[in-house]
Amino acid sequence: MKSIGLSKEPVAIGFLDAAPAGMETWGGGPVAAGCAFWRTAMNGRSFYTEPSDHYQCAVGAYTHAIAIPAGQGAVLQDTIGFMVGNGYLQLAEIPSIPKLAATPKFVAYAPASKATFPADVIVLAARPAAAMLIYEAALRAGAGDPLMGAIGRPACAVLPLTMQSGKAALSFGCKGNRTFTGLPDEELYLAIPAAKWDAVVAVAEEITNANAAMEAHYKAHEAAVQALG
Repeated sequence: MKSIGLSKEPVAIGFLDAAPAGMETWGGGPVAAGCAFWRTAMNGRSFYTEPSDHYQCAVGAYTHAIAIPAGQGAVLQDTIGFMVGNGYLQLAEIPSIPKLAATPKFVAYAPASKATFPADVIVLAARPAAAMLIYEAALRAGAGDPLMGAIGRPACAVLPLTMQSGKAALSFGCKGNRTFTGLPDEELYLAIPAAKWDAVVAVAEEITNANAAMEAHYKAHEAAVQALG
């Protein structure tokens, strides 16, 4: 994947029934959004969280099928009410937002190259040109679909979307995600089923070389056409 030029390490995320052996717990205190865990893993740390670590993120808790305790108030309803009231979201959109089929007991995060737990999804932050190469590698590896699934908000819904489809999916990174992770304006996310990640990596260099050859060909063709004028 180095030849593709990613700014951050791909992250492995696993929704687990048992705490992963040999990994540390989050232990970093409350976070405003669950996707902040993505940022930490992209920066090289491996750890796992418990449902309570996600209670401050109403939308992320929803997509992860994590119920927020009644004692914390109507956090989800208040958040949705604010979104709807400000024209950010319409109530009719909510049923179509992907969510996990079951509540995980633990959620593990690690750089993809260092993950020691059974991951479900690999998430990459990439510029569009790099995302194109990864998408083509996913297609070649049988991990993608010509009509790729895509989602805008919430960004974390790309995880259950990928797990449900068994194919790579695209997330444009919602405003919340970009605020809490610092995702640059020029980048977006690609999510790959973890079971197919090794196959994607195996063909990535082949795809990169093929695209470099096509770029050279296109430039030569452009120069030849311009010479005709």
